[in-house]
Amino acid sequence: MIEFFTEPWEHVFMQRAFLVVLMSGVVCGVIGTHVALRGMAFIGDAVAHSVFPGIAIAFVLKTSLVLGGIVAGLVTALSVAVFAQNRRLKEDTVIGVFFAAAFGLGIVVMSTAPGYGGSLESFLFGSVLGISSNDVVTVGVAGAVLLLTTGALHKEFVTVGLDRETARSAGLPIFWLDLALYAMVTVAIVISIQAVGNILVLALLITPAACARLLTDRIGVMMILAPLIGAVSGLTGLYLSYALNLAAGGLIVLTATAVFIACWVFAPRHGLLSRRGPAAARVQSSQFGQP
Repeated sequence: MIEFFTEPWEHVFMQRAFLVVLMSGVVCGVIGTHVALRGMAFIGDAVAHSVFPGIAIAFVLKTSLVLGGIVAGLVTALSVAVFAQNRRLKEDTVIGVFFAAAFGLGIVVMSTAPGYGGSLESFLFGSVLGISSNDVVTVGVAGAVLLLTTGALHKEFVTVGLDRETARSAGLPIFWLDLALYAMVTVAIVISIQAVGNILVLALLITPAACARLLTDRIGVMMILAPLIGAVSGLTGLYLSYALNLAAGGLIVLTATAVFIACWVFAPRHGLLSRRGPAAARVQSSQFGQP
């Protein structure tokens, strides 16, 4: 039993994978909390697609994939924030336009590179076992900056998330706060794509936050539970991947989904069983003539 936990750490590539998955789980859990509170799951999906052309261009030019993805994501996020100011267009409509265009551009760019099929598969489904030492450093630095920025803007993000009109009347810069959150989602997704891939990265951003939402009504506690669930799900999925020789990204997401289902059923106040409990107790009491 002990070997199950210690053996993977004997391999350098697994050590790197564990570190990146751990950091990605924590960062996505924190950022994902604000995304979930504001009902912005779709923007996470849009950003995940919008980083594709930047990564594709960086791959063709043989430069940093992380930097290329961040630049492309930020450009798309800025475009969405600007075009969504037109009240004739809803935000989700603008998001749909830009993420589809970005993904199409990425496919066109990637098709110009020889042997792009394998690289495309790695991008879509993740390649956590092929992470380099430089990648670990990049994820660590970017993750630390994100966590510090989230802490600095936490109150403002919560205020906007709870009531935009109140935040606007209080003089908060709604546009710039939206743009800041979009940018932070972009960076969180880019540093996590290597772990679970473009298709599954939304789950790492949203699922732990959704679990925490079911477990607590307090935002502060949610900000602790979400990254904890994300980190544990990532590490567990990676262990299972090593033991079963199956895709790491898929198992990480399935582990997080299993935690979500458990929370949905067993959460103390908001779970399925707890919601049925009082009703079942009242029915039983009425059957026995108890007040």
